[in-house]
Amino acid sequence: MSKSSREKSGPVAARETDVSKAQAINAILTRPIAILPAKAGDAIRPFALGLWNEIRPLLKPEISVSTLRRATGAYLHTKRYHLAVAKTGSARHDINGVPVEPVSDADRLAAEEKIESLKMRDDARKAPSEACDVARSISPSKADAIRASLLDWNKPPRQGR
Repeated sequence: MSKSSREKSGPVAARETDVSKAQAINAILTRPIAILPAKAGDAIRPFALGLWNEIRPLLKPEISVSTLRRATGAYLHTKRYHLAVAKTGSARHDINGVPVEPVSDADRLAAEEKIESLKMRDDARKAPSEACDVARSISPSKADAIRASLLDWNKPPRQGR
């Protein structure tokens, strides 16, 4: 990760997708938690270590713990959350959104590595789709190939197996 992207001023701002994931978490809790962004543009704040132990008791009784784990995981494993953790000078926050401790160098480095792996994954996903786009522009579509094979009367008939 380039130093310039980590050292940009200001917090990592939440996007609509981050807000929808935060809303999904709050929807299964008995009360909303202030550490989560409420609207696009709000800061994404790294969770304090052990925050799970404060969030879990807020789970609505009819909701399973695994649902909460999946919802929080969907939020915590995003690129933007990792960017917030990797940011120089970032701090971990309690359930009320109050900073409680700086992010450790080890956690910052781990977040940077995760961001790099997410970038590589995204690049790997883009490469095959770009190759398919080139192949589609060169080769006929499947429907065209079928049509051509059905209309080619000059071919000898296929032999049975």
